[in-house]
Amino acid sequence: MTTSEKGLALIKNHEGCQLKAYKCPAGVWTIGYGHTKGVAQGMTITQEIADKLLVEDVKPIEKLLNGMKVNFRQSQFDALVSFIFNVGEGGFNGSTLKKKIVSGSADAVIAEEFHKWNKATVNGKKTVLPGLSKRRADEAALWLS
Repeated sequence: MTTSEKGLALIKNHEGCQLKAYKCPAGVWTIGYGHTKGVAQGMTITQEIADKLLVEDVKPIEKLLNGMKVNFRQSQFDALVSFIFNVGEGGFNGSTLKKKIVSGSADAVIAEEFHKWNKATVNGKKTVLPGLSKRRADEAALWLS
């Protein structure tokens, strides 16, 4: 499977797009929808290039999900691509979310797992972020659709 336009739109909506390179909170030069490979200070791109970079950036996630040997619906696949794009493959691979998918848990049980990933470390403390809560709600809803 590959990510649908609906899945890419979800990522775009939550990531936002910057056509001029910037340093992310982790201090990494970033451009487009969170693209980091080969990005340097002063770099600029077009919207068309940002869209193409996003398609390339989700390919390793698609490969990971396709390797799970799970018969995902397109909406489920898209929800997971968005989730993994945000939390990373390492976060997903060690998650209860993945364990519940592999074990064949009910869709509603799996959807609830998305909501647990709405925190980030702020000033050394795990803090619920409204933007992450919204993203997880959108991913859970897409999983269930």
